[in-house]
Amino acid sequence: MRTIETSNGPLSYDRRGEGPPLILLPSGGHVRGDYDELRELLAPELSTIAVDWPAHGDSPPGAAPVTAMLLADLAEEAVAALAPDGAIVLGNSVGGFAAARIAVRRPDLVRGLVIVDGGGFSGRPPQERAFCALMSRPRFLRAIYPAFARAYMRTQTDADRRALRAAVQTTRSSAGLEAVCGLWGSFASPEHDLRESAAAIAAPTLVIWGRRDPVIPLRAGRRIAGLIPGARLAALDTGHVPYTSDPEGFASELLPFARAICGAAPAPAAA
Repeated sequence: MRTIETSNGPLSYDRRGEGPPLILLPSGGHVRGDYDELRELLAPELSTIAVDWPAHGDSPPGAAPVTAMLLADLAEEAVAALAPDGAIVLGNSVGGFAAARIAVRRPDLVRGLVIVDGGGFSGRPPQERAFCALMSRPRFLRAIYPAFARAYMRTQTDADRRALRAAVQTTRSSAGLEAVCGLWGSFASPEHDLRESAAAIAAPTLVIWGRRDPVIPLRAGRRIAGLIPGARLAALDTGHVPYTSDPEGFASELLPFARAICGAAPAPAAA
């Protein structure tokens, strides 16, 4: 485990494997260890760099309150520092929003974009704003989160169960609970809406979605694939975190995409 200094304080990350860089951004509440099984399948071809958000996993709380927009800022700083010549950037849920916003703002850093059950491409109808407001309340979120996480995970594998335990554990610390509440509160913000910017994304884009995701359903993935020029949608029979439920199926979609982008690109220097 290593750390990188950002404008908000240190972020923990680790790098594995050789080859062109792939940056892995987790869902809110989740940790970089969720990607472990997938990374084993990618190790022969890619250098994977997985990050823990502030107050998640091994990262300490940061200086500023956590919002989706803050995580996007920090992800941009991390990619610029760890892969200055560009990387494939993959993000799940709020990590997908962060990855897509980097592709809009810093196209030089994003050689390929992978959005996994990602947010930030829909409107804010009243019922969604109301749910986000409820989830931003610490007592409510702490009480509901174990059942909520079980519902969106659609647990199938040991990796799912490990990811579920880690996500619940995040909300059991005061800093983690505050961070996850802050994220939910920010999802209703107009800044958490990339629909008008999506057409500007020039990076090759792969959208991977869990067909059984109850939080951000497959129709949202279809919408994203339609908004980003040339994007391709792949659906897996999973919930909100498909790379823990079906790492082999996920890798079978990701690796051909990465090979088409990277070809015989040399391995980057270690950070």
